[in-house]
Amino acid sequence: MFSARSLFQEILDDDRSFRLFCSIAASGEAQGGWENGRIAALVPESMRGLAPKITRHGADEDKHGRIFHALLRKRGLDPVEVPPETDYTMLLERRGIGLTHDKLRRDEPLTERDIVVYLAHSRITEQRAADQMVMLVKYFGGDAEVGRAIKMISDDEDNHLAYCHEELLRLAEEGHGRMIQRTLRECALSEIRIYRQVSLAVMERMGRLLGWPAPKAALLAAAIHVLYAYERLAGWRRMVTLTMPERRDALGGPAPPAPAF
Repeated sequence: MFSARSLFQEILDDDRSFRLFCSIAASGEAQGGWENGRIAALVPESMRGLAPKITRHGADEDKHGRIFHALLRKRGLDPVEVPPETDYTMLLERRGIGLTHDKLRRDEPLTERDIVVYLAHSRITEQRAADQMVMLVKYFGGDAEVGRAIKMISDDEDNHLAYCHEELLRLAEEGHGRMIQRTLRECALSEIRIYRQVSLAVMERMGRLLGWPAPKAALLAAAIHVLYAYERLAGWRRMVTLTMPERRDALGGPAPPAPAF
């Protein structure tokens, strides 16, 4: 039998699976950094007050990418190319979630609706990221190799989630409430499908690298499907709820440095 802790320990202990794990994570963070940087540059004039916070969000994501690359370097490993079926960010885009890279590459101001879509998309994906980091901190926060890194990233993800809640609630008060709820629901239902798809692809790759026996691989796949069924039935509602966070103005300053990385 296995647990989440033993599963991740196995992945962290093997150089090949650790390399793939960090490469996937670094790639996703780098994409997030670029996206937030472009959104900050294209914020409509009516919402320019958000630009510094979006810039900070992107700087945090870039920092996370550097942290994962630093973890690879500490083991003397180079990143590997991310398999397309494990590219969470790009798969979400193809599903129509968030703002497309084509739109972000144009030098045309975004609309207020675009910013609502961006924040709703971020609220969903940051919830996923924050939950994952809480789990990793629980099991590996004291680990000499990765503990400091995951604690730093987890704190940032909590800030990102708080920022999304606060800004979406502010926009709801300004009259965007119906669109926000509609967008959150559509994004959440699509995200849980993509998350299942990516989780299955990542576990399949890890299983091949680590030589998992067929029963273990099948049990893991079944667990992923069970999580999807729960989220599809009821769990998605937690992802679309908005509450005023305890951390107010969480992205109201420059991104803290990570000199150790």
